[in-house]
Amino acid sequence: MRAVNTNNYYGNISISGDAIAVVAGFSALECYGVIDLVSHSIKDSVKYLIKKQPYAKGVKIINNGNRISVDIYCILKYGVSLSAVGESLKKAVKYGVENFTGMIVDAVNVHVCGVQV
Repeated sequence: MRAVNTNNYYGNISISGDAIAVVAGFSALECYGVIDLVSHSIKDSVKYLIKKQPYAKGVKIINNGNRISVDIYCILKYGVSLSAVGESLKKAVKYGVENFTGMIVDAVNVHVCGVQV
C-alpha cells in the first residue's frame, strides 16, 4: 500500500498505508457482530499469511489527495442486524482512522462476505 502524505503546521507527515489498515482493522474487529475480516483476493490472502498481520487482513485503503477511503471485507455473526452492524462499523472505522491520521475519511465501504453461526 502507498503511504498517505499530509501537511500541517508541524511539517510533512507520511503514514504507511499498512499502518492505517491495521488501525481500521482493529476498529472493525472491536464492533459487536463482526466475527473476522477476510481478504478480498487470493493474492492478498497469501500476502497476509506471510506478513502475519491479522488486523490488516480484509482492509483496503485508497488515498484520494488529502482524503482517505476504506473498504472493509468482513464476516458477521448470524442473527445480528446487517444494517445496524454496518452503520456501527462505518462510524467506528471512520472515527479510528480520522483520530489516528488527522485526515478526513471520505467513505467507509462495508462488504459482508459471509455470516457465521
